Amino acid sequence: MDAKTQKSEMTRTAIIGAGIDLASAEGLEAITLQAVADRIGLSKSGVFSRIGSREALQKAVIEEFGRRFLADVFVPAMQQPKGLPRLDMIVQRWIVRMRDVEAKSGCIYTAGAFELDDREGELRDTLLQEVTRWRAALRRTVLQAVEAGHLRADTDAEQLVAEISGLTMGLLHDARFLRDSHAAERAQASWTRLINSYKT
Repeated sequence: MDAKTQKSEMTRTAIIGAGIDLASAEGLEAITLQAVADRIGLSKSGVFSRIGSREALQKAVIEEFGRRFLADVFVPAMQQPKGLPRLDMIVQRWIVRMRDVEAKSGCIYTAGAFELDDREGELRDTLLQEVTRWRAALRRTVLQAVEAGHLRADTDAEQLVAEISGLTMGLLHDARFLRDSHAAERAQASWTRLINSYKT
């Protein structure tokens, strides 16, 4: 990669990073080319030339948030054996990420879902696709734990995924809105009790 291409990629990364910061703080609709340009000291046309339209920038922000989320939560857990060890690592890392990242800056998956739940369009579709893809990966991990004999054969994977998601959303609510410094500990205790109820 030559220096010019490298610089262009770094600028694009900075643009998307600024978009994530903006979306986390103010919502996806707060993302505009001008707002991002102002954050990184670039012209609006400079942002447009590297990203395209406002909608393209919003979609790039959602996709990059998803990539970072998976890199923090899912990818490291793949080092664990299939089944409960992997599922447990995913949830443990999700709790830690909620405590260390989203509790401070906000969660685009969660806040975006409330922001876009009653709208139609490409932005909602992009967010829905990311969240659905994540929940499908979580569901596969649950099914692997059932197949490995770590969880009961009658485990309803969709139900467990919904319960895990509810647990993490509750953590985010309590950490951000209630400013409960023990929210992650409570989520951890809830997860232990929840998974024990599914074990063989």
